[in-house]
Amino acid sequence: MKTLKSTIKTSIWVSLGLMLTLGSCKKSEIGGEIGATPTSAQVQFTATPTSTNANIIQFTNTSPGFKAIWDFGNGATAEGSTAQASYPLAGTYTVKLTIVTDGGYASSTKTVTIATTNPAMLTDPAFNLLSGGLTNATGKTWVIDQTQVGHLGVGPIGSQFPDWYQAGPNEKATDGFYDDEMTFNMNALKYTYANNGNTFANASNAAGIGGPTGGGDPSVAYTPATNLTWLVTENNGAKYITISNNGFIAYYLGVSQYQILSLTADEMWLRCLDKANAGNAWYLKLIRKGYVRPVVPPVQKPMQAANLTDAFTATNSVAWGAENMDFSRGYTNPFRIGMNTSTTVGYYEKRSGNDGQYGNMNITMPYRFDLTAKNKIRLKVFISGANDFTKVEPKVAIKLQNSLLGGNAWQTQIEIAKVIAVSEQNKWIQLEFDFSASAAQTLYDKIVIQLGGEGHPHPGIFYIDDFEFN
Repeated sequence: MKTLKSTIKTSIWVSLGLMLTLGSCKKSEIGGEIGATPTSAQVQFTATPTSTNANIIQFTNTSPGFKAIWDFGNGATAEGSTAQASYPLAGTYTVKLTIVTDGGYASSTKTVTIATTNPAMLTDPAFNLLSGGLTNATGKTWVIDQTQVGHLGVGPIGSQFPDWYQAGPNEKATDGFYDDEMTFNMNALKYTYANNGNTFANASNAAGIGGPTGGGDPSVAYTPATNLTWLVTENNGAKYITISNNGFIAYYLGVSQYQILSLTADEMWLRCLDKANAGNAWYLKLIRKGYVRPVVPPVQKPMQAANLTDAFTATNSVAWGAENMDFSRGYTNPFRIGMNTSTTVGYYEKRSGNDGQYGNMNITMPYRFDLTAKNKIRLKVFISGANDFTKVEPKVAIKLQNSLLGGNAWQTQIEIAKVIAVSEQNKWIQLEFDFSASAAQTLYDKIVIQLGGEGHPHPGIFYIDDFEFN
């Protein structure tokens, strides 16, 4: 029989032996960890296509370590000793595995090549809307929406609207533009551009497809490439169509990427940049070939004699909109002299740069102006000689427009412009704009006030007061 003393002695030696045994083991033998800082050579993994879909790859980490972090090269990441990644599009992808141990971390990469695109894996609805889906073997063909205002347009790069110009219905009928057909097919994401031999090109970019330099926008003899593909991608919440191999959609601007502003099964509105003019953004409206838009007659506003006055106090009496200019009401009158000692006036600043070329303040009324009853507009203005009138114009213009024409309202507008002589500058003057000669016109519901001229990038500051149309 062992004594208590011998039992204690034996236990001590057993415990000491276990401690020595554990201390002599490497951590990798205990928990699969590497004690020293790992190297990239130690980071190993396998990449194997799944048996059911060659575009889905199974990844397995074969390296020691307690954490594995994957970057699959397709925008997706994951953690774990095994992981799967999907690659709908053909191409070569660089996959990175990072392992973490108690000694640090290390990474290595491996390339994965996907032989063919699998359109069935492209789940963004835009793919189906553009092409008609996988069951549509011939794809979907789109054409320019030539009867709609703004089927071609341009505006400043900082805007999301063609503020500068919108083509009117059928305006480009002789430019080889409306017979172009763009077909998007989900089969291998093939894109076909048929132009009947000629492409309408932007004058500044036409040389990119063999067109002339200078002059107006030409129709260029051009044979489109046949090896084009298309893709829809998303960036910062915006979706884009990208055409491969310098392909493009109808109007040549030297670019191949188009932001999708709106898209349905029948209509599409796109925005793109201008390779030669960095300050411009262009717009295209397209419809599905064969689509006939339902005709909705415009709601005609009632006729009414205008009764508008605005003393430009802090409280709105007329809700003016400011388009690419800066307007403030209730502005302290800096020149309380002569005919206008009002405490507050309207401040009108014409912006510099391309954005300000066609700036104006305007209002659209819920009725059409009965010019047989009221046809005179009066306005006080202060044209400061501090402006550089070798650049900005000492001009005040009032325009009446038909708002139903949208960005093309200028095409049917009536305008009265007055150039202010040097002797009339640096003081308040009252101007009258007499539209009685247009009393028979019944389409106008919008008033536009524009100071400093248009079509140039030069700034100016002006003051206005006591608007009357009554």
